Amino acid sequence: MNELVNVCVDASKWVGKLNHTWNYIGYDECNYTHSPGGMELIRKFGALEKPYYMRAHHMLCTGILHGFYKWGSTNVYIEDENGSPIYNYETIDQMMDIWLSSNCKPFFELGFMPRDLADPRDAENGRFYQIAYGISEYQRIGWAMPPKDYDKWYQLIFNLVTHLKERYGEKEVRTWYFEMWNEPDIFYWRGTQDEYCKLFDYTEAAVHAAMPDARFGGPATTGCMDPEGRASQFLRAFLEHIRSGRNYYNGKIGTRIDFTSFHTKGGGYRFDTLAKKQIPSVKELLVNVQTQSAILRELGFGDLECVLSEADPDGWAAGGRYDNFNLNFRNTEYYASYVMSAYKNLYDLAEKVQMDIRPLAWAFMFEGERCFEGTRSFSTQGINKAVFNLFRLLARMGTQKISLTSSRDLDPCSFKDLNGTEEGPEVDGWATMDNEDKLQILLYCHHDDWDLKESFDVDLEIRHLPMDGDVQIRHLRIDAEHSNAYAEWVRQGKPNYPTEGQRAAILERSGLEYCEAPAILKVHNGVLRHEFPLPTHAISLLEIVRL
Repeated sequence: MNELVNVCVDASKWVGKLNHTWNYIGYDECNYTHSPGGMELIRKFGALEKPYYMRAHHMLCTGILHGFYKWGSTNVYIEDENGSPIYNYETIDQMMDIWLSSNCKPFFELGFMPRDLADPRDAENGRFYQIAYGISEYQRIGWAMPPKDYDKWYQLIFNLVTHLKERYGEKEVRTWYFEMWNEPDIFYWRGTQDEYCKLFDYTEAAVHAAMPDARFGGPATTGCMDPEGRASQFLRAFLEHIRSGRNYYNGKIGTRIDFTSFHTKGGGYRFDTLAKKQIPSVKELLVNVQTQSAILRELGFGDLECVLSEADPDGWAAGGRYDNFNLNFRNTEYYASYVMSAYKNLYDLAEKVQMDIRPLAWAFMFEGERCFEGTRSFSTQGINKAVFNLFRLLARMGTQKISLTSSRDLDPCSFKDLNGTEEGPEVDGWATMDNEDKLQILLYCHHDDWDLKESFDVDLEIRHLPMDGDVQIRHLRIDAEHSNAYAEWVRQGKPNYPTEGQRAAILERSGLEYCEAPAILKVHNGVLRHEFPLPTHAISLLEIVRL
């Protein structure tokens, strides 16, 4: 017999706004923006609700303007034979046009270093390998180097922002983000911490000289559970410089910052054809955020908007099930329930510490991959995964939160181990009601162990409904059998390249599906009850509509 979970929604208890702060996604391969699959997925996100912000790596890099795993380029900056800059905005404009025309906006990552601007330090006299700047050698390390000339870097950023302002209008660009670099505390930055602070100061000066009200921030450091760990130390030293250090550009004390950012992951994977089972951890993702956000508040930056500009179950987006069998979880309903649990608990954490914390899903799509390759992506060969359907459900939520309590509302941060082995699955969610004619309840069940198949019987009671009489209840579901194209792909024999008929059958199951037929129920004295099963790794959206 399944365990009974009591869920109570009180329509008379308003508990603040449910700000839709999950509208951020990103990817390594900036040139996938203008590939056929990339444009299709961008349009799908743009059609969901308010604009999604798009973040991509390699926006300033040098190359062949073609995306492939972990690499991209725009050739925005090259130098002629005399060392004079040549600016080329064609590829960047193409990306901006695609995002904006699809109801999305740029979260413009200012990085990495153009080939002709990168410092090729000598191994004997500096800290880094001498680099012959062929493309392959540049791709290996050059893109992560400091600039050889900070004034030329300043001019690159100034001219870039000026161009964007003139092309798209100051009013539009004011709504964008400009973020400084990516994960400078690890191999993405080959300079020192002081050199990163210098780069930040020069970049901030250039951005705001071109457009004083542009939104600029960083430092996009990695997550860390240890307050004294490397990432924590880097973040702390950076913030101390921003708050009270000598500005490298103008010599004054302090540097302007408009928002903060860092990353958080629930685990890590490597290439391993003989890998043993390894599961991500919601707790690890949350403790990363607890630790880094505490540093922000300690140093006086807790009032700024904070974007978790990569917030994911793990840290290797381009790896897939052929690299490590564990990564198959990204194809399944598990990925959706993990993200839902992470986002709900992040939202609770943000409210607890009184910060504006916004997660960005580092996931997109990959051109040319085998069907359900297992990469961290929202779609595969144009087929939506269950995790994309989660964002469809989130988009249907209102903004006025009402009280929802659950008898299995667990706090992953208090788990005895990283995965809640002893505590079991959590059942929690949100309820919203923007007017008296419609109520939304988003309920999920998640446990970090994807092999756990426990199911619960939910007894849902809704109190103080302002809609006596007949109502319609619509129940959408993501689980192993609903809104889950992967399940149909398995039934079709797991084809790497589906035939026309197989693809049609898989696509048929890639949208949102009901787990029970819409029904007419009666509300008595403002009370409505409904019972239904909820398996582990499932998400339900119940819409109650006045007739």
